[in-house]
Amino acid sequence: MTGMTVPDTSTPVLVFAAWPYANGPRHIGHVAGFAVPADVFARYQRMSGAKVLMVSGTDEHGTPLLVQADKEGVSVKEMADRYNRQIVEDLTGLGLSYDLFTRTTTRNHYAVVQELFKGLYDNGYMIRQTTLGAISPSTGRTLPDRYIEGTCPICGATDARGDQCDTCGNQLDPADLIDPRSKINGETPKFIETEHFLLDLPSIASSLGEWLKTRTDWRPNVLKFALNLLDDLRPRAMTRDIDWGIPVPVEGWQDNNAKKLYVWFDAVIGYLSASIEWAHRIGDEDAWKNWWHNPQAPAYYFMGKDNITFHAQIWPAELLGYMGKGDKGGTLHKYGELNLPTEVVSSEFLMMSGSKFSSSKGVVIYVKDFLAEFGPDALRYFIAVAGPENTDTDFTWEEFVRRVNNELANGWGNLVNRTVSMAYKNFQAVPTPGELSEDDVRLLDQAAAAFDEVGASLAKAKFKNGITAVMQLVGEANAYIAAQEPWKLAKLDGATEPGSRLATVLWTALQVVSDCNVMLTPYLPHLAQRVHETLGRDGVWAALPEIRDVVDDSPEQPVGVGVPEQGQSYPVITGDYASQAATWARVDVVPGTTLSKPKPLVAKLDPELAETGPEWAPVHK
Repeated sequence: MTGMTVPDTSTPVLVFAAWPYANGPRHIGHVAGFAVPADVFARYQRMSGAKVLMVSGTDEHGTPLLVQADKEGVSVKEMADRYNRQIVEDLTGLGLSYDLFTRTTTRNHYAVVQELFKGLYDNGYMIRQTTLGAISPSTGRTLPDRYIEGTCPICGATDARGDQCDTCGNQLDPADLIDPRSKINGETPKFIETEHFLLDLPSIASSLGEWLKTRTDWRPNVLKFALNLLDDLRPRAMTRDIDWGIPVPVEGWQDNNAKKLYVWFDAVIGYLSASIEWAHRIGDEDAWKNWWHNPQAPAYYFMGKDNITFHAQIWPAELLGYMGKGDKGGTLHKYGELNLPTEVVSSEFLMMSGSKFSSSKGVVIYVKDFLAEFGPDALRYFIAVAGPENTDTDFTWEEFVRRVNNELANGWGNLVNRTVSMAYKNFQAVPTPGELSEDDVRLLDQAAAAFDEVGASLAKAKFKNGITAVMQLVGEANAYIAAQEPWKLAKLDGATEPGSRLATVLWTALQVVSDCNVMLTPYLPHLAQRVHETLGRDGVWAALPEIRDVVDDSPEQPVGVGVPEQGQSYPVITGDYASQAATWARVDVVPGTTLSKPKPLVAKLDPELAETGPEWAPVHK
């Protein structure tokens, strides 16, 4: 792909954000879990010198898309194309710095998924069984596990799903549920015998357990949930009776359009297939191996808590079986020895009035609408400082307005504007300081120390701790200015001379503004670029992503019926992040640097918004 950056691979880090379904526009609950946290982490890693590869894409297979396409009266491919582009636009608007954001309906993805299946099959971890499958009596269409709810036979929870019970954490089959019902139309499913390939999880359980027990630094809720899954591992179906998906690459199956691979088998493989596609598009087919084959390259997976099962159990089991590391042994295949996840970084749910965001239930705030009215960094800030990092969190317009007005506008925006305005008014440039006082040194030392504190939090994906520490420093800087009273110093004789007390105070404050801006860059890249320019600096400080239309020209050759045609075009997200200036270190403010009169950095919101909400997402009283 012309112009796509080829990172230096001396310190590689993989950053993966969960794949959003292309069955509708994304709402802010989605991006709070997978998107913004992944980007904050990736941006920090790049600033720290790591060579990041961040990939993902839209998940375009499975029954959810078929159901939505039926509702809209269009083909599933037409609908997937439309929502793929909408999601690409939303995520680009949020400033998410993907090296490649692609989709699962590419020839490359089909071929990589089929290779993983064949490796598992050849190593003996895909077993063929006749099982009970659920179908809709009214449509005859297969009902996937997650579209069936009922009472858990183990703990009695009434909202258990057909694949697992979130209350007790046990794996289930739809036929296990008491009083099962379809989430689509409420009817009772019909269970029929059908033949499928199952991933033999019990034969991989010991290897999976040994690996999980080495993951001691995961978020406690994620590790506990993942370890609990080991207690009830059973073979799990990896094919479905459905006509939309990736063909099963086995003779007698691959040309059967009524049998396809399970969407969750193929979706998690997207992390590998997107990495391989990225390598193809930069013109170095083996570049992905610098991350996937390097045992020193950590891999971080970001998602909401409802996806832990697939990332802490199914995906690692697929990798272990493909590499022949289960009880049955086996051999390495085409892609060789692949790295297991370093960490599954799962967030809780962002709620609204105590309920999960849900387009179907009308509990929804779409990213597109939010960006159009408030821009990206207000949302990014809210997710970082008040999002569902460790507990379910309610989004309210009242809290959003409070955070933006009191913290972003009155805190950070005010610090930048008052400091640069006074320096511009009195010196038109960064002033030359004189001897520093104890107060000056104390504030500068606090700012220098914050780099280590905030960086340590970001490295451990503790985003709330990190941004809270930066905003505390912002508060200290505002208090320093209030105490030093530069507006009074400006009235003294010689105030505008180099080395004056006014010059020293404003130089100190400008340095701390610069320091805070560095530390806020992973969180607020758009504002960070503006502050960079406000400080009289040139060039790209925080690089932003861009949308490019590409052609499916993969050399891979998937097999079976219904594979994607060559030559189709689709949008991807990518960007040139290696050339940005942002680094995780103090950038000295240089006396004499020309300043311009600053414009307000953050617009305050109308307080009435807290009571009413916007027209497109009003507060219901």
